Order: sequence, then C-alpha cells, then structure tokens
Amino acid sequence: MTARALARPFTYLADGLEKGSVVTVPFGRARRRGVVVDLGDEAPAEVEPVAVEKVVGAIPPTLVDLALWIADYYGSTPARALGLVAPVNRARRGELRAPGGDLAAEPVPEELTAPQEAALQSITTAMDGEGGAFLLYGATGSGKTEVYLRACADALERGLGAIVLVPEIALTPQALGRFRARFGERVALLHSGLTEAERRDERERIAAGAARIVVGARSAVFAPVRGLGLICVDEEHDPSYKQESDPRYDARTVAAKRAVLEGAVAVFGSATPRPESWQALERLDLGGRLGVRLPSVEVVDLRREAGYPLSAPLLAELGKLAEQGGKAILLLNRRGIAPAIHCRACGSTLRCESCDVALTLHGDGLLHCHHCGRRGPKPSLCPVCRSPDLARLGAGTERLEAELAAQVPELERFRLDADAVAKPAVLTDRLARFAAADRAVLLGTQMVAKGHHFEGVSLAAVIDADTGMALPDFRAEERTFQLVTQLAGRSGRDAPGRVLVQTYQPDSIPIALAARHDVPEFLAGELERRRALGYPPFQHLVRVVVSGPGPEGPPSVLTELRSELERAGIEGELLGPAPLLRLRGRHRAQLLAKTPHPRPLAALTGRLLSAAAPAMRKDGLAASVDVDPQGLA
Repeated sequence: MTARALARPFTYLADGLEKGSVVTVPFGRARRRGVVVDLGDEAPAEVEPVAVEKVVGAIPPTLVDLALWIADYYGSTPARALGLVAPVNRARRGELRAPGGDLAAEPVPEELTAPQEAALQSITTAMDGEGGAFLLYGATGSGKTEVYLRACADALERGLGAIVLVPEIALTPQALGRFRARFGERVALLHSGLTEAERRDERERIAAGAARIVVGARSAVFAPVRGLGLICVDEEHDPSYKQESDPRYDARTVAAKRAVLEGAVAVFGSATPRPESWQALERLDLGGRLGVRLPSVEVVDLRREAGYPLSAPLLAELGKLAEQGGKAILLLNRRGIAPAIHCRACGSTLRCESCDVALTLHGDGLLHCHHCGRRGPKPSLCPVCRSPDLARLGAGTERLEAELAAQVPELERFRLDADAVAKPAVLTDRLARFAAADRAVLLGTQMVAKGHHFEGVSLAAVIDADTGMALPDFRAEERTFQLVTQLAGRSGRDAPGRVLVQTYQPDSIPIALAARHDVPEFLAGELERRRALGYPPFQHLVRVVVSGPGPEGPPSVLTELRSELERAGIEGELLGPAPLLRLRGRHRAQLLAKTPHPRPLAALTGRLLSAAAPAMRKDGLAASVDVDPQGLA
C-alpha cells in the first residue's frame, strides 16, 4: 500500500508506550514501522487491537504534532509527513563519529555594534518569554552570522537547543566551521549529502543531548532537538528551502510552525528578504556593511558589447587581478557549454525526446537534458530540415570556464555547479582551495552568490542578469533582484570592491535597483504589484499537478477535482486546468488556486486525491499538491 493511500491512523495496544514512540507493528501479512501519534483509554468499538511488537526508537512529541500539521497544511498524508521526522535508521557498524567538512572560521569580533546588540536583546527577551519570529535584515556583511552565534550561545546558557538552517549543502562547510569554532563537539551536521550512517549517528548525538546545536540544510528543521529554544533560517529568501517532492513543505514555514509548537524563537535572516517576510515579521535592522562600504556597481549594456560571455569591461577588471592579485566571483546561472542548439535554416531548437525543453551542450560533447538526464551526441544536421547550419545559443558555466582559460590564463579557476561538485567532499575541497588561492576566479551557478565570505574578493560579476527575468513566474523579478544583490555582496568585504552586471536590459527595475543596493524601494514596489494581482503575501497559492502517459488524462482528473472543490464551497479563485511542459515522457497539467486560507483547501484536495489514488494508479496517473509553490512552470 502506498503512503498516499495510507492516509489514516491505525489502533494497536499501547502498553508502556508514549506519544512519539517509533514501533514495529504487524500490518496485514507484513511488519511495518509506525509512530505513536495519540493515546486513548479504549479502542474504537469496531476495532480489536493487536499488540505492538517492539519499540525501535522515539522522537519528541512536538515533532509528531509538526508532522501531522505538515500532512494537513501541504495536502499530504500522515505516513509521508511522519517519515520526515522519524526516518529509518540502519543498524550501527563501527564507532559513532561526527562528519567533517568544515572550513576555517573568521576571528571573533571584540564587541557587537549597537544594532547587533539591539537585535540580540530582542531575540533573548523573546527566548525568555513565549517565543516569537523576527526578520534579521541588513546588508551583506552587516553581521547577521555573529547575531546567530551569540543567540545560540544564549540558548545554551538557558539549557536550550538551537537549529541553524542554510539553504544549500554548498553553504554547510563555512557555516559548520563558524559554529564548531565557537561550540566544538556540541554542534551536529544534518543534510542529505551525508551517508545514511552519518545521518543516523548525528541524529543519535542530537537525541541524546550530546549535540545541542544543529547546522544543516532544509531537512535539519526536523532534527530531534529536545528543549528547542531557537531556530535561525539564514538567507531566508532562498527558494531552495522548498521541498520538491511530497510532502512539498517549505522549511521556512515549517520552522515558524515548529517554533510556535516549542515556544521557541525563529529568526529569519537576509540582505534581500522575501516580500512575504518583509510584510509579516517584526524587523531587526542591522543597517549597512561593517567597516567598509558596499561596492560600487557598474551595469554593462551587452547590446553595445561585442564580447560574450566576457565583455570588454569585465576582461579589463580580470586583467587587473592577473597583474595585481586578488580574487573574483563570476555568476552565470546556466550549466554546460551552450544552453540551446538552434537551426539557422528552419528556426527549430533541439529538444529532449522525453521533455519539452531544449537540450544543453556540455563539455563532453554530448547534449544533456537537465530534467530527465537523457544524453546523446550532437547531430551534424538539423533533425527537422537536415541543414548543417546549427548554432550554439548563449553560454553556460563550462564555456565561461573555457573562455577564462583562453583569455586570462594567469587566473586559477574553480567551478561550482551541479556537474562540478556532485559530492560534498569535492565542494569543501574546492571552496578551501579558492579561499587559500590568489589570482583566482570562483565561477558557477547561483550557489556562488549564496552566503560565502572569502577574504580578498575584490571583483564580482553577473555574466548574464537576464536569464531569469523572462520566466513565466510572478517571482522572476524578485529572484533577479536577489541574485544580483547577493552576488554584489560577495565583493569588497575586507577591501574596496567592484561589481559588474552584464545585461541586455539595463533599465529594468530589478537591475537598476540592485545596482543601487535599494532593497526597501524594490520591496515596496513588489508588494504594491502583488497586492493588485492577488499574489503572496496577500493570497496563498495552491498548485495541483497531475501527470500521465497521455495528454487527456491529467486535465480530465483536474476538471473533476475543480468541480469537487467548487461544490465544497472552497474560498478562493480557481484557475485552470492548464497544460504544462511534458517532462520525462509524461504529459502534465495544473490547477492553480489563489486563496486566503490554504490549509483547508490543501487538506480537502489531499483527501480527494487519496480517495482517487487506486483508480489513478490503474490509469498511470500521479498527482501532487504544492502549497506556496516556488515555481509555476
């Protein structure tokens, strides 16, 4: 039976058990793992309960409540949500050991600034009270991490634990180094890049109280910390906090809910906050960068430049680094050599046979699909018109690396993207080598713009700021603004810095305001636009996607679902069904709802889909519910 079909609790004899006990139970002809979600004096009249076979573990009761809330809020099932908080632990082999992979930390500042002191005071006062939620806002380099560190120290003094979230595994080495430098072995690391044995060992250290501070990516929000007093969500604007498989939870929303359940404090930090956080949370403003000014930003109009991906102004700045020393960080949010191959004769673009997306040319000479993983040789003739006139469109990180090697060979190159650093150990090594290098360039996709702090970085450049603005998504301008502003923040932390932004749209609002580092003005305009259009934070979005082997099945299921929701009198506006791009050989369609109250709508949708699951499986159909989706394509 699937976890989607298994959508209700079952009753067993619970002698000596507690809420949160993880048990093995007989289930039909098999044995299954379960979690005790509630206790009662009597079984339902129609049930003859059997005994639990054995207890195999335990989780804090608040995590049970959190999982059940996730199942309800995100339209999932208790079985799937409980799997997040009580993962399977394999039997131990060998000694317990903490995973490594941390980078060296910066020196401890002698004293806090007045804004840091005020922010810390607000957090600790709330920790002594009933908890709360804050937005810790300040320019890149304004000292947000030091506030997290001091707040964690205060939590430990009070006998409380803490969780510190970063948006990607790529950021855990630096975060781990900072926290271990202060708190030693009391820090645990949790993320999906660890081995199963490492995750089990870390969870055991956390549950036993040996590690009271947990650093990690999205899933660390479920760490079994007892007596939790503080949750810090760094780079809270980052969409990587959203889980893209069922349950499609948002770790930021879950962190806020867990803080409420635990009576803890949730601190959401960013130099470029989400409009949702800016609107809803009490703001702790740290002001500008500590010690030095934010770097100047030059916008390079690519319409007037012959060179791509390296314009003349960027080559001149890189040449200065080659002569005088220093480091640069270059952002190009596309992998490969070229993001598309285009036929000049008939105008067609080479696309994946299983997905309605363009194939990307990589350095191995093969065309890759970044959705299904399909790869194959680049044809010599257009498959549509048989013309040999095939052109490469745009550039990816591999081509950028090759151009740097050809034009400024004196600079050592370190590439960060999903192809180059598939394993955490490779990532940590590459970051450590860049930190120690001189005359070096760190280049890559959006992971290079997120939270890294390296000494000696005097140049940052966005190779193509337009890559995200054309996407059919109401967040496209917000993402562009955040990415450019965040990348600019990597430069000039300890010396005068310079930022170049290459774009074909130099007058666009996100580019112009990012060049001025004007976060409040951008957010004011974005909130005004979203209010008029009924987008978050003024309405929630609930997205239902159905996929199947043929084009007729998905919209048919969604049409029936829409009728059921309308009959139930749900509050909000329903849009669709509408077709989506085909992915991995499956046709897709979506139904979108704008609603002020997503929980009842998502819960009802989840129940309707659970009831329909057996029939849908027979037709090869699959459905997903996504509350507050981060993308609509």
